[in-house]
Amino acid sequence: MPKLGKLFASDADSYQYLAESIRMHPDQETLQGMMDNAGFANTDFHNMTGGVVALHRGVKP
Repeated sequence: MPKLGKLFASDADSYQYLAESIRMHPDQETLQGMMDNAGFANTDFHNMTGGVVALHRGVKP
């Protein structure tokens, strides 16, 4: 991704950050567990775009 960012936007650093943040983000189940541990109830998630994007939701009692 950084090489494409440099080629198209002349900004490899921003795209390096993006690639690293995607790699470090928890998967859907882990994020749901984190929400559960934070006290949210009725947590769930819905994958969109084949799992590229996920919508998480929960209720804070």
